[in-house]
Amino acid sequence: MKKARKLSLTIVRLATICSLVLFLFFSQGIIADAAKAGVPYSDVSAGISNIVSPVTPLGIDKNATETKVCSNSEKSSSSASSASSSDSNEHSLVMANVSKVMNIRETPDEESSKVGVLYKDCGGKLLERKDGWSKIKSGDLIGWAKDEYLLFDDEAQALAQDVGKQIVTSQSSALNVRAEASDDAEVLGVLGEKTFVDMIEDLGNGWISVDYNDETGYVLADCVTTDFKIDHGETMAAIKQRELEKKKAKLTENRGAVAADADELKLLAALIQCEAGNQPYEGRVAVGAVVMNRVKSGAYPNTIQGVIYASGQFTPALNGTVDRVYTGGNIYDTNYQAAQAALNGETTVGGALHFRRNNGREGQVIGAHVFW
Repeated sequence: MKKARKLSLTIVRLATICSLVLFLFFSQGIIADAAKAGVPYSDVSAGISNIVSPVTPLGIDKNATETKVCSNSEKSSSSASSASSSDSNEHSLVMANVSKVMNIRETPDEESSKVGVLYKDCGGKLLERKDGWSKIKSGDLIGWAKDEYLLFDDEAQALAQDVGKQIVTSQSSALNVRAEASDDAEVLGVLGEKTFVDMIEDLGNGWISVDYNDETGYVLADCVTTDFKIDHGETMAAIKQRELEKKKAKLTENRGAVAADADELKLLAALIQCEAGNQPYEGRVAVGAVVMNRVKSGAYPNTIQGVIYASGQFTPALNGTVDRVYTGGNIYDTNYQAAQAALNGETTVGGALHFRRNNGREGQVIGAHVFW
């Protein structure tokens, strides 16, 4: 019996020793693999804690403490890298030397296609120089500009310092912006990772003052990077897109409400039902907007009834269809809604005064109608 018990204890001890050996073997394997990948051992364990205790999403807890994802060593490394490249950056900087705007072309030739523009006080990086022309990169814009319209070297640096600005970018997933340079100060808001704001001053005490929604706020210097920014040029594609968006915004810009009684609302809804009852909602609002644009224009009667029944204008009004719909009262809610939107100043066609069935005429097409 004693022999059996002794044998059992021996087996347990051997099993324990084997387990420890296996544990150490696999632990070293994990560390070795991490080392091969250039990952510090501390980062391997940190990954586990990040999964167990994830960062609070931005905006959930205004008073949450900062989640620092930057370190002094990383910041020092970044600063050293920036310092080593500063000389080359100074010589590669170019600035526009114009009063308004200059053209950037595809090749170093005045007859070449224009690929974009560089505005006053904008700058970029010099890529190449050739026969009085310089190839530059400014934002997404890459192309050639005449040297006579550019500043280089010290002149470019001087202008950049005058018109550029320092940007502070958060390197934390939730960086508190405080009312004073103190961990105990009121929190004005939170910056998410890669969110940037204008820098006011590096206080030199571990805090940087920033412009936060037109207020002076303070962020921890160790949790941000700072960069000097200058405005860049625009590609022709970007200009076209911007103008298109501006035009679209103009088409839906509120044109001001007009007071109307229940009868006028009903009359406008009846016309919309007759003219655009089978059209999308945007098209129904558009018909109502045309009526209201005419009321405001000065070239037509200044009342809804006067515009709708004007000679030679709306066929359903002239042939009695509008009257029958109005009297019958069977006007759909969607048409009342569109009529009310038009009375409120809403429009999907800007200041258009005319519409007809789409027959290829130039204008804004909505559904089966073209507006102009």
